[in-house]
Amino acid sequence: MKRIRITKEFTFEMAHALRNHDGPCKNIHGHSYSLAVTVMGTPVAEEGNPKQGMVWDFSELKHLVNHEIISRLDHALVLKMEDTVAVIEQGSLPVGKLVMVPYQPTCENLLLDFAERLLHCLPEKVKLVRLLLRETPSSYAEWLAEENEFPGAL
Repeated sequence: MKRIRITKEFTFEMAHALRNHDGPCKNIHGHSYSLAVTVMGTPVAEEGNPKQGMVWDFSELKHLVNHEIISRLDHALVLKMEDTVAVIEQGSLPVGKLVMVPYQPTCENLLLDFAERLLHCLPEKVKLVRLLLRETPSSYAEWLAEENEFPGAL
C-alpha cells in the first residue's frame, strides 16, 4: 500500500490567560495562531471515483477542522472554567465570545484537545498523524500520533 500524508493549514485569533503563571501570560492576551493538521492514508485508486488519487479531499478536511476547532475558538477568549467564574463575577470585562475549558489553555493543552476532537471525527480510512500549533512566529507545540496513545492515531 502507498501511504501519503496531506496537510492543511489554518489561522485563527484567540485570547487566553494562564492562571497562576509566573509571568505576563497570567494576564488576558491574544495570539494569531497557526494550526497545521496532517493526516495519512492511501489515495483512492477506484477508476471513476470523484476522489480518485486523493487521500482525503482537502475541502472535507477543511470543513471538519473549521467545525470542530476554528469556528469554536476564532476571536474567542478561552479561560479555564474556574477563571471564567471570576471574570463573570467581576462583570467588568466586556466578553463577547467566551469559551470555558477544563484545562489550563496553553498551546500544549489546546493540541491535546484538538487531537481528541479530530480523532473522533475522521473517516476510517484516514489517520491523524501530526498537529502543529504555532502561538507566535517563533513558538509552537507539536502533537505526533506515534508518541501518543489515542484510538484512531497511527
